[in-house]
Amino acid sequence: MYGETEPAAATERTAFRQAEKKYKLYKPPSTKGRGSRKKPIGGEGGGGDLSAVVDFRSLLAGGVELPVGIERCDCAGFDLPVFRFLDRPGFYFIPGALSTEEQCYWIRESLKTFPQPPNRTNLTALYGTIFDLLTAAKDQKILLEVRSSDGQESTEQNNSGEKIHSINFKFVEHSEIEKGETLRSAAATTLVRKLRWSTLGLQFDWSKRNYDVSLPHNNIPDALSTLAKKMAIPAMPSGVEFSPEAAIVNYYGPSDMLGCHVDDMEADWTKPIVSISLGCKCIFLLGGKTRDEVPRAMFLRSGDIVLMASEARERFHGVPRIFTESDQQEISGLEPQLSGDDDRFILDYIQNSRININIRQVY
Repeated sequence: MYGETEPAAATERTAFRQAEKKYKLYKPPSTKGRGSRKKPIGGEGGGGDLSAVVDFRSLLAGGVELPVGIERCDCAGFDLPVFRFLDRPGFYFIPGALSTEEQCYWIRESLKTFPQPPNRTNLTALYGTIFDLLTAAKDQKILLEVRSSDGQESTEQNNSGEKIHSINFKFVEHSEIEKGETLRSAAATTLVRKLRWSTLGLQFDWSKRNYDVSLPHNNIPDALSTLAKKMAIPAMPSGVEFSPEAAIVNYYGPSDMLGCHVDDMEADWTKPIVSISLGCKCIFLLGGKTRDEVPRAMFLRSGDIVLMASEARERFHGVPRIFTESDQQEISGLEPQLSGDDDRFILDYIQNSRININIRQVY
């Protein structure tokens, strides 16, 4: 999914890397004991100087002159405000595209439905298929390894008739785990926090960096497909409809970042990636076709949507910083909608997390 990496020494000197360092928050050196937790500190550029970060929500509110190189564009058949950079064709920013209710719906779906098999996640390789992870987390259950009655690890045959290790786990109550149990286990709440990605529709093989059509998969959910088709209109030729075939859902924790990369595995780069932001605010960097071009920094808030098509698909981009501090998250609008008992776990999660759903036309 990501472009080729450069040698570490060369990468450290690039303009993109310097921008990442400027905006990233660094954790202070750890001290012995856990008596106190220190807040992250700013990066080499100070970390606190955000004056160069474009704020499209402020531009939308009016009363502020558009910065040089940014324009608001009108798109036929599309009734939401759209901004773009004149020197970065193919990139479109739709601030506040989703209502609060829509944001909460997609946050719930991202945690409850999207990690469900046959969709694969970063946990699949370690634990096999996991059903109903969010429900298990709410119920404080434990994922426990299951072995055969003779105590041996389960095995199965592959297509060549060879015996291979078969991963088998199930959710159990704390009380079901025997004292001194040596089987592998993990709390469901911990596993939700360890989610980093899930794949919808055509499944992406991260080891081979391509889409594996042989893997079991469902179509993109109808509601997500409909949303993506609507939001893709500004980046599509008149009369041509976007065809969602795959999506990758990224889950960001408090100290996570997304390094500089290019999304280059789809066949037709003229079709956009539709990228939906949910949860805590972040800084998004949009660079050039090499890492040496200075990137533009902008805020992405919950409900914002970004489109990257054509030339923009060739540009390096990344997320160096997530704002999880209570005075900078900018998710207060979500909290009343997620205050019910059934959403309590989800609210606790999203208060220091960000979710990104990016939908793609593969062929």
